[in-house]
Amino acid sequence: MRSDLDHLPANKQRELARVLQLVFEEFEDGIALATHDWKKKGRILKVVLYGSYARGGWVDEPHTAKGYKSDYDLLVIVSDKRLTDRVKYWAKVDDRLMREYGITGTLKTPVNLIVHTLQEVNDGLAHGRYFFMDIAKDGIALYESDDTPLHTPKPKTPEAALAMAKEYYEEWFPGALVYLNTSQDLAHQGRTKEPAFILHQSAERLYHCVLLVTTFYTPHVHNLAFLRTQAERLDPRLVYVWPSDNHRHRALFEKLKEAYVKTRYSKHYTITAEELNWLGKQVEELGRVVQVICSERIAKLEADAPVG
Repeated sequence: MRSDLDHLPANKQRELARVLQLVFEEFEDGIALATHDWKKKGRILKVVLYGSYARGGWVDEPHTAKGYKSDYDLLVIVSDKRLTDRVKYWAKVDDRLMREYGITGTLKTPVNLIVHTLQEVNDGLAHGRYFFMDIAKDGIALYESDDTPLHTPKPKTPEAALAMAKEYYEEWFPGALVYLNTSQDLAHQGRTKEPAFILHQSAERLYHCVLLVTTFYTPHVHNLAFLRTQAERLDPRLVYVWPSDNHRHRALFEKLKEAYVKTRYSKHYTITAEELNWLGKQVEELGRVVQVICSERIAKLEADAPVG
């Protein structure tokens, strides 16, 4: 795996060095008082930059009409499966990175992290998961504790790829529609919190569906904004599902994102019938776009698979 960042401007290289520093600072603070032997020995094995900043196709146009900025995408490989727990070991890392980007402004680029063990990454390569294969091909090592290489990717046969894509679609898409319909039924009954939570589940399943069908991978998170970011890179049609041209639309998406936790645990979470109706229409549109993208992907895999 390459380790040079020569294709990036000097300010981006400095910023990535700062991101790396923050990741290690917060991770080490999180295990500093560890009493369990496995946790004391816990460490980061590799940090890999992937996505547009690794490939060279990033966009950084905050002052244009669309104001789009590509994120830094980082794969953090850790020594123990237990260290991949997002809440226990990476919530503070996420908060610090978000704070330095959104509040203090010391970072000018948002950061997305996924965390896996070396075995999980190598298993993904062995099973021909496109997501990990792309990282192995295009990724740039920002840090490596040693020179242990990733396993050689083993692409799926066309038949196996088609079968897996169909299986993922049939598992995730119908369930997403069930959640959407249930949410709408509850909203018609005058409920608010319950339909908001279930609507979140519908959107979450739709994002998992499109990620799995197209890349054979989805991160194990419930954060709708993170899943949205991962999915929108796959197809620009997903970007336009959620209007972001005014504060109200952005705030409503934030309400849907927060519904996963706050509808269950916060008495202060409120959402109106009008807001639910708007969000329901957008999730319905998300479902339409996901269905189109997945159908196109499956059709391509069918075309690639030999006729038996």
